[in-house]
Amino acid sequence: MQFAQRLDHVETSAIRELFKLLGKPGIISFAGGFPDSAMFDVDGIRAATESALTEEPGAALQYGATEGYQPLRQQLSGFMAEKGASDVAPEQLIVTTGSQQALDLIGKTMISPGDKVIVEGPTFLATIQCFRLYGAEIISAPIDGDGVQTDALEALIAQHRPKLVYLIPTFGNPSGATLSLERRKKVLELALKYQTLVVEDDPYGDLYFGEPPPPSLLALSREVPGSRDWLAYCGSLSKVLSPGLRIGWLIAPPALLANAVMCKQFSDAHTSTFAQAVAAQYLKAGRMPATLAKVRAVYAQRAQTLCDALRQDIGAGVEFVQPRGGLFVWLRLTGAGGKEQDAGALAKRAIEKGVAFVPGTPFFAQNPDPATLRLSFATADIGKIREGVARLAQAL
Repeated sequence: MQFAQRLDHVETSAIRELFKLLGKPGIISFAGGFPDSAMFDVDGIRAATESALTEEPGAALQYGATEGYQPLRQQLSGFMAEKGASDVAPEQLIVTTGSQQALDLIGKTMISPGDKVIVEGPTFLATIQCFRLYGAEIISAPIDGDGVQTDALEALIAQHRPKLVYLIPTFGNPSGATLSLERRKKVLELALKYQTLVVEDDPYGDLYFGEPPPPSLLALSREVPGSRDWLAYCGSLSKVLSPGLRIGWLIAPPALLANAVMCKQFSDAHTSTFAQAVAAQYLKAGRMPATLAKVRAVYAQRAQTLCDALRQDIGAGVEFVQPRGGLFVWLRLTGAGGKEQDAGALAKRAIEKGVAFVPGTPFFAQNPDPATLRLSFATADIGKIREGVARLAQAL
């Protein structure tokens, strides 16, 4: 068969391929980027399901509007208000099949073959793959512990005049970095100055440990008048409620939102109405604050355990910035004491020792750093985290 030429520019996910190696009994995995299923509020979701089938069974089980189930759009508007974006009306967002579909719709509506797109280096692997599928030339902007370096970002925007800039400002995947308040305002100023769309991907912002992170770009946009016209926001319930519901949303300027709705009609007509009705009932019941408090506490403890174990068992062999939230710790192998500096080689030895992680190379659109790797602490308990790091130290 002769497949579409666009497939020449992408390959299967390195992370998905890695999962094929995880069938070995007793393996401890730091590889996945998903929440712990033990954290799911099963009772709350069950009650929300019963409410959806009791209050509006016809609507919950029927075809729905492409823009989304209106009761859920109303609840999401309130959810965003609680996070500081108080001026997002239900009509200013559409419900997507996970935030991944929101990114895909942005790719479909904004990117033509040859268009330039700036992302963080490193960034979410699926975004690199998605945008490349639509023919984008992807350019990496450097980051540090405070997120994207805005001076470098401005230089890249001025040089390349990209179609859009994609950022994960809060607890990035894979970096775990959090964009500082000062840099957030600078990003909004750059969007306005260069009239360049900035896409804010925010699946992890509610998973903070201790103090909340700075407000989202969306919430801050009122402080930079006109910047909202150049800002798109992708939200998700996958990391805080359930990825199986596949509920995400897109907030964007009206013209972009209208084109996204049109493209979504071609893709799936609408996100599962039943899943939307369940999510709407869950948010309406007011259970989310308690759920978030629980998962924050658990993930904070696991993140601290992982970082402490890395310092104790590996020490100078790795360097990292301790995350303030999210699901990941991003490491760089230093080679200290003659230890391994190639994360790809280490990954193979680690599997033999019974521990898995994701090498960092696939997360770079340009100039990959082979010494980097990503560890997720979300799905391993305290004991497994300690044992997993001990095995990793043996592999080094």
